Amino acid sequence: MPLAAVGQIRSTASLTHNLHQCQSLVKKASEAGASALFLPEASDYINTNPSLKLCKSVEDSEFVQGLLSSAKQYKLPIHVGIHEPASGDKSKNTLIWINEEGHITNRYQKLHLFDVDIKDGPSLRESKSVERGSELPQPFDTALGKIGPQICFDMRFPEPGLAYAQRGAHIITYPSAFTTATGKAGHWHMLLRARAIETQSYVIAAAQVGKHDEEGKRHSYGHSMIVDPWGKVVAELGGEVDEKGRGSDEGEIAVAEIDVEYVEKIRREIPLARRTDVYAALD
Repeated sequence: MPLAAVGQIRSTASLTHNLHQCQSLVKKASEAGASALFLPEASDYINTNPSLKLCKSVEDSEFVQGLLSSAKQYKLPIHVGIHEPASGDKSKNTLIWINEEGHITNRYQKLHLFDVDIKDGPSLRESKSVERGSELPQPFDTALGKIGPQICFDMRFPEPGLAYAQRGAHIITYPSAFTTATGKAGHWHMLLRARAIETQSYVIAAAQVGKHDEEGKRHSYGHSMIVDPWGKVVAELGGEVDEKGRGSDEGEIAVAEIDVEYVEKIRREIPLARRTDVYAALD
């Protein structure tokens, strides 16, 4: 059965630093025999300084161009979260699929934006700088099975995952920069396992980890994981490595087998017959 590699990094405001982390994980995933590498949301950069403008088109981004080259070099598809220019001063929170030939073949733009105030934690308004997506694309074929892409805060909304499962997706992805506060509250594990169980799909969630700036304005929870369609965590990495939230700059991967026949078996044995005579059907 094919292997999926889920990666974990600590992005900063340096695209060069972040590219080096990701390229090291491409090599590790290739050596592990993975059929694809899944990297976190905002792998290209996490920037807490509004005056620093880092968003670039994929053609001009040294980060994206570097990963295109690595995918081609190792003949390894890469699923990675990046920023792309949008209208005005905003950017798009995008997830791209780079095939083994080094070409971008699929895109997803984050639907649900993270606008929250956390007690004794950060106040984050993603909508101030990010343009929200406007469509749920069709799942796309890969060597691992059909993939339905989502990003981070999307995991709090079950409808997109359910729609993807109805459209035949075997894997739902949630690359993230999940806050440490909500991670410690248990939301990360509970939500990802719930999405796997209710969609009867694999969930692959690559995560940012640790402190993203010297001031400590942004911390991410880590715990990249792969969950099987029965809700079992079959691969998981660690979290922040110390109380100050300093994550490793080398990055890590974990791998797990993806069994499409297992997905189909669970869906056959526990059919989820929806009462669309009582409530609305999902598209």
